[in-house]
Amino acid sequence: MAGPLDGIPAPDPYPRTSRYHGIGQSVHTTADGQEIPYTPRRILPPPERLVQIDEHVVADGDRADNLANRYLGDAEQWWRIADANPVMDPADLTRTPGRVLRITLPDHTG
Repeated sequence: MAGPLDGIPAPDPYPRTSRYHGIGQSVHTTADGQEIPYTPRRILPPPERLVQIDEHVVADGDRADNLANRYLGDAEQWWRIADANPVMDPADLTRTPGRVLRITLPDHTG
């Protein structure tokens, strides 16, 4: 029987600034019935869907967290620059001096 609170979504375990915010949680049930919660894989947005607001030419000594702080105001948002350029390893963003990085708005299209 559904209760009055069943229609209210559970709070998101990740803050709004996290790349995992809004993904939700899943549960894996093992053969012996044990339930193991996990965060499902995050699907990267197509880079062409992201609106570019700036670009950065990589120089020696650049780091993804410093670039995120400079352009986005938060060093922990490096993953947004990685999404826009698409790389999985943040070191790949700044490995090659002269590389042009796209700086974009966050993806809000889901």
